[in-house]
Amino acid sequence: MLEHFTQESFERAVAGDKPVLVDFFATWCGPCRMIAPSVEQLAAEFEGRAIVGKVDVDQEPALAQRFGVMSIPTLVVLRGGKVVEQAVGARGKQDIAAMIERHL
Repeated sequence: MLEHFTQESFERAVAGDKPVLVDFFATWCGPCRMIAPSVEQLAAEFEGRAIVGKVDVDQEPALAQRFGVMSIPTLVVLRGGKVVEQAVGARGKQDIAAMIERHL
């Protein structure tokens, strides 16, 4: 299930031992809309093994700033609360899935 993170729900999600993929996006961002269906599909495909969620940078600017997000979409994989991989720009579904799989 795709999560829509707020500051509070984000902290709970990254505290666990599963990898967490975070898609930093904005509703007005074309490339963000382009990858959104892939991110949603991956949330379902990795359910139980990883957490997949989104952060709207306009609604949660503190989270975007915390991770140094300057361009969107930015995809971040966290494990144990630490960033283990990061990519900026639109990616294909297979590339995003590989980001998660490397940290399972």
